[in-house]
Amino acid sequence: MRKAVGALALLSLAGGVIAGFTGSDTLPLDDDAIRYTTGPVDDPVNTLQQRIDKGEVKLAYDGPMGYLRSILQALNVSTTSQLLVFSKTSFQAPRIGPHTPRALYFKDNVEIGFVRTGDVLEFAALDSKQGVHFYTLDQEQTEHPKFQRQDTCLQCHQSTATLGIPGLMVRSVFPDRTGMPIFSAGGFITDHRSPLKERWGGWYVTGTTGDQVHMGNAVMPGATGEPMPPPEGSQNVTDLKPFVDTGAYLTPYSDIVALMTLEHQTQMENLMIRVGWEARMAMVQNLAMNKAFHEPEDQIRESTAHRLDAGVAELLSYMFFNGETVLTSPIKGASGFAEEFEKLGPNDSKGRSLRDFDLKTRMFRYPCSFLVYSKAFDSMPQVVKDRLYKRMWEVLTERDKSPQFAHLSAADRSAILEILLDTKKDFPAYWRAS
Repeated sequence: MRKAVGALALLSLAGGVIAGFTGSDTLPLDDDAIRYTTGPVDDPVNTLQQRIDKGEVKLAYDGPMGYLRSILQALNVSTTSQLLVFSKTSFQAPRIGPHTPRALYFKDNVEIGFVRTGDVLEFAALDSKQGVHFYTLDQEQTEHPKFQRQDTCLQCHQSTATLGIPGLMVRSVFPDRTGMPIFSAGGFITDHRSPLKERWGGWYVTGTTGDQVHMGNAVMPGATGEPMPPPEGSQNVTDLKPFVDTGAYLTPYSDIVALMTLEHQTQMENLMIRVGWEARMAMVQNLAMNKAFHEPEDQIRESTAHRLDAGVAELLSYMFFNGETVLTSPIKGASGFAEEFEKLGPNDSKGRSLRDFDLKTRMFRYPCSFLVYSKAFDSMPQVVKDRLYKRMWEVLTERDKSPQFAHLSAADRSAILEILLDTKKDFPAYWRAS
C-alpha cells in the first residue's frame, strides 16, 4: 500500500501544471494569513457532522453500500453525477480495478468516493476560503457516525497539479490490465482546455462523442504511452455491462457530461482558492511594508498590485473559457446529469442560465463559469473581487477586445452580462450604469 501511495504522489506531478499560474509553488498551509490546519472550518462535511451531532440528521446504513445512499441524500448530491474510475489512484488502490471501479459522486462543493468492500467512504469538501478538506467515514454501522479529517491526503492533493493549494484534479493515465497506471507512459491533468484524446484514461465513460476519440473505457496493452488507435468498443459507449457489474453501483452510468463538468470545476476551484491565498498573504506583507516605511497602511504597493493582478488575470482567463478545446461533433451524456444540472440555475428573466450546456462546439452555451455563484467565489478577498469585477466588465462590455477573449462573440458577451446582472446582486454600480 505504501508503495502504491508513493507512486501516486509521483503521478500527480506527471501531467505538469496546466493552469500556468505564476509562482505555482506549494504555498505554506499555516501561514498566519491562511491557517489551513488550525483555522475555522467551513465546508459541507463539517456542517453535516454538526447536524448529526445535534440530532438533526440520522444516517441510515444500507448493506453493502453502507452509508452511501444516506450521505448523498444528506448532502443533496444526485446519483446522476456518478463517475466510475478504475485506475488505482486512491489510497484504497488494492480494492480498485477494471472490474471493481471506484464510484465518485459530486456537486459544486463536495465529492464522495465509494469503493466496493472498502473500509471507508472518502470525501473532498471545499472550504469557502481554505481549499479542500479531506475526510473518511468508516463503513461500519454505529449510532454516532464520525467523519475523520485526513490531512495525509495532501501528499497528492497539494502539488503543482492543484496550483500549490489543497485541491482536486482529474487525472488521465495509461492503465494496465489491473488498473495500475503505467508510470513510464506519463499522464495528464485535464480540464476544459485539454484535447479529448488526452482525457479519461482509467475512467469509464458513458455517452457519445461522434468521431472524437478519448482514452476512456480501455486498458493499455503496452507501456510506451505512444499514441495508438482507441481499442475496439471503447468509444461511444452507452452500456457498461460488458466492462463491469453495473448492478453493484447506484446507477449503470459514468456520464461524459458529468466528467466534463468535474474537470472544469476542479481547476476553477483551485484557482479561486489560490488567488484568495495569494491575496491574503500579499495584503499582510503589504501592511508590514507600509508600516516599515511609515506610509499609509491602506496603500497598495506596486509589487502587491502586480501580484494581485496576475492572479486575477489567470482566474479571468479560465472562467471565460479561454483556450477551451473545440468540439467537432456533438456530445451527449446518458445518465440525465445534464438535464438535472441545468435545472439548478439560477435563470435570468429570459430563462437563460450559465449552467445551460451547448455540447456541440463548446461545453456551455454561455461561456462563463457557473461557479461565480459559489460561496468560494463570494469569499475571495474584496481586493480581488474589485479587480476581477472591473476586468469582467471590461471584457463583457467589449472595452477589452484582446486576442485571449476573441472566442467571445458580441452576442456571447451581451448575454453573459445580462444573465449576471439579472442573477447576481453584488456587482459595482458601474455595471448597471453601463
